[in-house]
Amino acid sequence: MAKLNIVCFGSIFMEHRKYKWFYTKSAKLVVGGKSAESNDSLLRELKATGKDYVVMHTKAPGSPFCAIIAPVKDVTPSDIDECAIFTGCFSRAWKEKQKDTSVDMFHLSQLMKSAGMKTGSWIVKGKVQQHTVNLSLAITMQDGSLRAVPVSTPNKADIIAYASPGSIDKVEAVTKTNVMAVKKLPAEQLLAALPAGGITFKKA
Repeated sequence: MAKLNIVCFGSIFMEHRKYKWFYTKSAKLVVGGKSAESNDSLLRELKATGKDYVVMHTKAPGSPFCAIIAPVKDVTPSDIDECAIFTGCFSRAWKEKQKDTSVDMFHLSQLMKSAGMKTGSWIVKGKVQQHTVNLSLAITMQDGSLRAVPVSTPNKADIIAYASPGSIDKVEAVTKTNVMAVKKLPAEQLLAALPAGGITFKKA
């Protein structure tokens, strides 16, 4: 896989691996919180850059805030679709074994947090766009790391396996899967890349 060219938009690029992350097909970095505390940390870090970004969160509670780290004018419809899928797949909807979920899209500049608001909660002011996404991911390599990304993101030849919500917890699914390509992967890295909850693997 070709090495991705990364444009620096501030310190976020130096520490993006502490968040959920992947690169879209057009090589734009998407980052998302891992918890309520992580969501707050991410949004504050982005606010500190003084720039505006496209941000997403599922309509229902229990979701990372995910941001496309690129000028808003450079974000393509494909980037939006991929970020929306990623946001939905790493939300509570995956744990609940839903086939699809609704994702809200807005700008970072629309997000406000007032004193006393609970950790991870933000107010969105203004218009919100909604996207309904199917919950399905592809396992691939990006920037030297195993990633679980939207199926449309990697080239077909770079897809190791597919993952969808399932009834078997991911720890057990990774160790007992019959998909040989998955068995060959480092279990710890794969578990870190996957959403929380049950997993069903399918060969590429």
